[in-house]
Amino acid sequence: QVQLVESGGGLVEAGGSLRLSCTASRSIFRINAMGWYRQAPGKQRELVAAITSGGSTNYADSVKGRFTISRDNAKNTVYLQMNSLKPEDTAVYYCNADAFVLSPMRNLEVWGQGTLVTVSS
Repeated sequence: QVQLVESGGGLVEAGGSLRLSCTASRSIFRINAMGWYRQAPGKQRELVAAITSGGSTNYADSVKGRFTISRDNAKNTVYLQMNSLKPEDTAVYYCNADAFVLSPMRNLEVWGQGTLVTVSS
């Protein structure tokens, strides 16, 4: 199966931290870029952070200085370290990958099912 599996969401108090993980299935041969998106109730899904296979990163202005995206290519995993969490960070967080797969050979965009992050005030 071609899939991304997220984990690490949960309930935290404002000012707390969480680390989200997103692991790609082994059917994904190469990941060109991975990113974290989030969607809060009544809002559009937005890009939070992204990282290329070469390690280049970018962040939404709202999370700069608080969130850090990183990768472990050996584990085929991307992480999102979230510090100084705010109630407005509450959302379902989705992992996204621009991937190359082999069966059949093709490029495609893959989305995870999401993990809920709730930040209480």
